Amino acid sequence: MKRWNRIPILCTYIALIFFAVSIAGANADSASQQASNAAQSSVAAPQSKTPAATADSGDYVGAETCKTCHEDLYNNWAKTAHWKTTLDTKGGPSHQGCEGCHGPGADHVAGGGDKTKIFIFKEHSAKEIDARCLTCHASGTQHMNAINSEHAKSDVSCISCHSPHHAQTSEFLLVKAQPQLCYSCHLQQKSQFEMPFHHRVNEGLVQCSDCHNPHGTVAAKQVRTSAAQDAVCFTCHADKRGPFVFEHEPVKVEGCQSCHTPHGSPNAHMLKMSNVNLLCLSCHTTSFANAPGAPSFHNQAAQYQACTLCHAQVHGSNVDPTFFK
Repeated sequence: MKRWNRIPILCTYIALIFFAVSIAGANADSASQQASNAAQSSVAAPQSKTPAATADSGDYVGAETCKTCHEDLYNNWAKTAHWKTTLDTKGGPSHQGCEGCHGPGADHVAGGGDKTKIFIFKEHSAKEIDARCLTCHASGTQHMNAINSEHAKSDVSCISCHSPHHAQTSEFLLVKAQPQLCYSCHLQQKSQFEMPFHHRVNEGLVQCSDCHNPHGTVAAKQVRTSAAQDAVCFTCHADKRGPFVFEHEPVKVEGCQSCHTPHGSPNAHMLKMSNVNLLCLSCHTTSFANAPGAPSFHNQAAQYQACTLCHAQVHGSNVDPTFFK
């Protein structure tokens, strides 16, 4: 009986031992965590006092130092929106003033104006120039496709059209005003705008950038589209937009340019052909399975010269599948 009476006492001792071990383990874990936190704080503290930007701050001399040698360039630049970067201290000296574009200037100054120690735009490739400009200008809807634009693929860099120092326009810092800037390369379009029927670009009522985004779009020819992906033509010609109950398929599939020459034409309404009948028959013949051919009673005599005399609503109709009204 005495041996059985010792069992509860033994169980009590074992429970006390386990309790003591668990408390010791918890204290050890707490001490280890505190030591780890202390180590991390000791490492982080010096970093907060001397961040990476501070370590490189000696490489930047400031725009006023650049002005001592490049006063003319500085004075022109100070009249542009880029000058405002000198007031923005959030990004540090690497995003301020002249050095925000040309890079740190300490070595350039120490080298007595050594051009190899600074980023000079004209001495670099179009890809390098675009990459530097896009460090700030990559955001926004206008520049989303800049690296895939037709201009970028043709090695036309940002400074081919824009000049931070010698801009002739206050808006967008263009080297020339539109449309003369675009005509510098697009000579064929320049002649088209001289046609008897044309969009009034030369008259200043329309600009090239109203229809095209020079920084690239997902559409061909860098043509702009609406939020609904409609043709940019509908921005002005809203009455042709629809939707219509009876659609004229080429308007939706091929776009307005299936019948019209967008820049200019010798034909009325900027049509591709002077004879409206022939324009319609370029699709509406028996050789095109998807376009109905002209009926047999359309004998192409004078009274049937223009299909639009009867089919007046060629862009689409809400009441007639044959576009009579």
